[in-house]
Amino acid sequence: MPADLANNRPATGIVHLGLGAFFRAFGCVYIADAMAASGGDWGIIGVSLRSPDTRDALRPQNWSYTSVSLGADGEKLRKIDVLSDVLVAPEDPDAVLTAMADPGVKIVTLTVTEKGYCHNPSTGALNLDHPDIQYDLAHDLPVSAPGYLVRALARRHVAGVPPFTVLTCDNLPENGKLVRGMVLQLAERIDPNLAAWIAAEGRFPSTMVDRITPATTDDDIRRLAAQTGTHDAAPVMHEPFAQWAVEDNFVDGQRPDLGAAGAEMVADVTAHEHMKLRMLNGTHSALAYTGYLAGHETIAETVADPVFAAYVRALWSEIMPAVVAPKGVSLTQYADALFDRYANPAIRHRTWQIAMDGSQKLPQRLLGTLRENMDSARPTTAMCVAVAGWMRYVSGVDEAGQPIDVRDPMADRLHALAAQATGPAEIVASLLAVEDIFPADLAQRMQVPVTQAAEQIWADGVRAAVKGASS
Repeated sequence: MPADLANNRPATGIVHLGLGAFFRAFGCVYIADAMAASGGDWGIIGVSLRSPDTRDALRPQNWSYTSVSLGADGEKLRKIDVLSDVLVAPEDPDAVLTAMADPGVKIVTLTVTEKGYCHNPSTGALNLDHPDIQYDLAHDLPVSAPGYLVRALARRHVAGVPPFTVLTCDNLPENGKLVRGMVLQLAERIDPNLAAWIAAEGRFPSTMVDRITPATTDDDIRRLAAQTGTHDAAPVMHEPFAQWAVEDNFVDGQRPDLGAAGAEMVADVTAHEHMKLRMLNGTHSALAYTGYLAGHETIAETVADPVFAAYVRALWSEIMPAVVAPKGVSLTQYADALFDRYANPAIRHRTWQIAMDGSQKLPQRLLGTLRENMDSARPTTAMCVAVAGWMRYVSGVDEAGQPIDVRDPMADRLHALAAQATGPAEIVASLLAVEDIFPADLAQRMQVPVTQAAEQIWADGVRAAVKGASS
């Protein structure tokens, strides 16, 4: 796609699926820095897979927006203008496929969240019974992220155009390998020749992404307008810290100079990925469920509570033995840095926001570590309290008897199972039987310690359970 000379925008080289706050606060910033350092046509067309809200907010601003870094020394503002358009997939799926199939597009990036891949979280395989996948198997114009990848790659295959690199930026273990498996599984059902071509020519580098990005509020928008004198309908708020580790494996080597922007270009991202998924995402989820139940609105407020500060340290003491540190990294120092990031009062990252979609997150954030610790007879008390806290949360009623607005693709099913049970032991048994989340062998081993934690949470409150797990 040609450069937008009138607006001094680079030509499009990237299409991004799932254009939410995180990628605009993270990937767009890195790509802007890469082009500033080394040039290249790596402009971005964003795609919203569900809602027109982001498109409608950004279009009157000519796709530019403000990135707001929230540090202890105040806010730092920066204009980001790497976007050239935002497409809304349900309105015009053909336009999305046309953009992805354009020969000028070399990379398709994704932040569609764990649930956006329509996979089985406990196995990593594509869920062929998922309604969106069933639809995509029967129609040329897809609705799911895997469907868009496969149908766009099919157009390129027919046209004799090399495939784009698929660069997922979601918190999935071995995310590139996982997404490659899902794409090949779907492509095989549609056209085995297409699947063979993708397997031979496609590239799916794994990545590790890290920047805490709380949801932008109306107060944020008003405050920014007062500071700048200009209304921005779609600013993004984020911490100063950012880390991006990327496997350097792109089709024909074509990519932005991400290294010049500060990304770590590596041969294998597994160590970075496991460290972050387990030590950051695992404790973030644990603090989200337990902190919410204890009445804490944000992560910073949660770790300001000495009981929860001790709890997150106890979690790290359990998690770190199951983590192989990347070369040159001290896990203890990494944990200390994470605590400081959590404690940043300028980052109002709501426990309720982090608690979303737990059924999709638990397997990679906590259950893998739990399994390894059980295999090695290492402690799991604090992690079992986190799982029990999630079970209390998805039951839908908090400790004050108030309803919880549970946002999860399995929310109705999980709530029904909890509602049919009598007491915490039955709730634990019912939820552990959900094999989409808990593999049967692991569920059996977890039953006793998670039940013990749940009984304490239901009887004495989550604060007492957290305190007991930290002693």
